[in-house]
Amino acid sequence: MSEKRKLTEKEQKRLDRFEQTAKELQEKGYRRVDLVVDITRANAFGLAMMVPLFIGGFLLFWKLHPEGIQQFNPVAFLILYLVLIVVHELLHGITWSLFSEHHWQDIDFGIMLKLLTPYCTCAVPLAEGPYIAGALMPLIVLGILPTIAALVNGSTLMLLTGLVMIVSAAGDILIVRKLRSHRTEATEIIILDHPTEAGTVIFER
Repeated sequence: MSEKRKLTEKEQKRLDRFEQTAKELQEKGYRRVDLVVDITRANAFGLAMMVPLFIGGFLLFWKLHPEGIQQFNPVAFLILYLVLIVVHELLHGITWSLFSEHHWQDIDFGIMLKLLTPYCTCAVPLAEGPYIAGALMPLIVLGILPTIAALVNGSTLMLLTGLVMIVSAAGDILIVRKLRSHRTEATEIIILDHPTEAGTVIFER
């Protein structure tokens, strides 16, 4: 992040543990590569996604369902959105826990109060495939699949929910893009989720 935020006691302990692990790995000859995403930039990226995504999504929806937009309760949508924000983080945690050493014990949650941004983090190394699967699971389950289903069944509420959840995954998309664009000739790679920021840290040698 561009500005340092004040960490909670729990976050500081998690960061201290991470930095100790990082120090031990660097002493073993690993090079540290931080692939952290600025939350402000991620939010800006989400807003930039929103306009073409919503225009394209609703135009396709109208083409497939010319009867038009159905009425829906905005309060119900807001409640659903707040619930899905929690589910979004749970999907990260559940997926990563399937591949982590101690499963659910390796998963932790928090919230960046200044930006009102919840997050999920995994305390142990993961291979690239499992890490990416966990990072993109909310995008797929809460965003892409509901949007496709809405285009099939004509549900306006489902369409709007799916599109909003795709936008909500903007930070995850940026993290995976950074990870996939990283080029290295290293033969050994360890991927650790950053304990307090959005993104990951690679240790390679």
